[in-house]
Amino acid sequence: MFEVDTSVANAIGAAAARAPDRPAMIFLGQRYRYRRVWRDAGALAGAMASRGISAGDRVMIYAPHCPQWVIAWLAAQRLGAVAVPVTHFYGAEDLRTIACDSGAAAILCADTGFGQLDRVLARTPLRLVMVTSLVDLLPVWKRMVGHALDRVPTGRTRAGKGIVPLRRLLAEEATLPDAPASTGTLCEMLYTGGTTGRPKGVPISHGLWLTACLEQRRASLAVVPPGTQVVLQGAPLYHILGQVFGLGALLGGETVLLLPRGNLDALLDHVARYRATTLIGTPSFFRSLLEHERIFQYDLSSLRFCFSGGDVLPAETAARWERLTGRPLLQGYGATETCGGVALCAADQPAPAGAAGRICAHQRVRVVDPDTLAPLPPGEGGELWVSSDQMVREYWNQPEETAKAFIEIEGRRWYRTGDVVRVDAAGWMFFLDRSVDIIKHKGWRVAASRVDRALQEHPAVVASCTVGVPDPEEGERIKSFVVARGDVAGVNAAELIRWCKDRLAPYEIPQYVEFRDMLPKSKVGKTMRRELRDEERRKRG
Repeated sequence: MFEVDTSVANAIGAAAARAPDRPAMIFLGQRYRYRRVWRDAGALAGAMASRGISAGDRVMIYAPHCPQWVIAWLAAQRLGAVAVPVTHFYGAEDLRTIACDSGAAAILCADTGFGQLDRVLARTPLRLVMVTSLVDLLPVWKRMVGHALDRVPTGRTRAGKGIVPLRRLLAEEATLPDAPASTGTLCEMLYTGGTTGRPKGVPISHGLWLTACLEQRRASLAVVPPGTQVVLQGAPLYHILGQVFGLGALLGGETVLLLPRGNLDALLDHVARYRATTLIGTPSFFRSLLEHERIFQYDLSSLRFCFSGGDVLPAETAARWERLTGRPLLQGYGATETCGGVALCAADQPAPAGAAGRICAHQRVRVVDPDTLAPLPPGEGGELWVSSDQMVREYWNQPEETAKAFIEIEGRRWYRTGDVVRVDAAGWMFFLDRSVDIIKHKGWRVAASRVDRALQEHPAVVASCTVGVPDPEEGERIKSFVVARGDVAGVNAAELIRWCKDRLAPYEIPQYVEFRDMLPKSKVGKTMRRELRDEERRKRG
């Protein structure tokens, strides 16, 4: 395993020293061994330092999954800088907002995204733009074949002050300065998806990040011994779920399988070809795999630990996955603000039905009445508060948002998740709903996610999102938006309402069902319930 009382760079450096010839990453068939990854990260850190980037500066990462992404993130750690990963789907204004809010001095930018960055570059504090192609670190012959077959996505770039190709930086022999970092200093800043407005920066320390990764790795130790893990990166590296598995694997000298895009056949082929032991993703990711018509053609027998996060896991999806693979699909609950896991299901701990996980050892939780803020006894549902010794204490540069989400009680700071849960006496947590998504129907408090879980168990339903529609007599009526499978004929609203009658309490059954081709998603892939609710309220004036 690895130490948490150190810096991220020291922890990964120790892993690289123990196993220099082990593959750290596999990308498009190419193995990148720890010796090379550590060397390239040092070279890039030195090149950034020679251009005035120093400890404490912010380094954005704006690229799809590729080895350069990981090397740039690790270079920031070696330099003592603060990594600021963002989704490569962001447009120009989102980039400008985050660059200005974080005060970023440098950015790794894929050539395919350079056009978006260039539109706002002059209005940001960025001094160094490191431009890379998806295939920059592949062997020459692979790059030539990829370009000849027109399989490499490219974008237009330009020359200019402070705009430098990544390959040139890696070829320089700049000296890497000493950059000591303590457990309490920042290693990165993650930005929430911004579904309620302006993206919020979440500053994460070395100690908190390492502790979160260690806690997540412990959950799989019973079935994946230390040093043997091969992680198929099914969640993005700019998201905390993807980080604690993917980047976290580097702490133990283990291997990460990176794919540049979410092609299901390529993903399943990687599991079989490279004998992946660990597969991670959101519930919708696993459901899309289960719906894939060719999944039975692939050998998934190497999988030992399958984990779902980022949203509530429907029981039907978990059951289908276990029938297919013979392995349980475990889940956990966490947030960017808690640096991942608050509660986790471990491979060696049978979980009660419906549990989202057991409270992690490094986290403290409090379940309170959302109106009075009074603590509730075990087993009662209320708003979840989370605290830890190394916790995130604020949003970056947003005191008003900080005041809404963080609270000081009896000398301890707590993060108010806004989620409604119950925690039993044994520490098992059961997710009920996000507090903003509670529907108040005829005096009842209806959990929208509970309605969605029932709908998503129907074989014709791909996705659903339930909201409260204002009603003067009933408070709110219940309406569900549904995306149906294209190959299922004849399903209608009446059938789905009947389906819910067999699975829900009478006051939880949706009164309306509307079919959509798709549901609105945030830039990190979450369904935007608020947008659908606001749409319904606008219709009613």
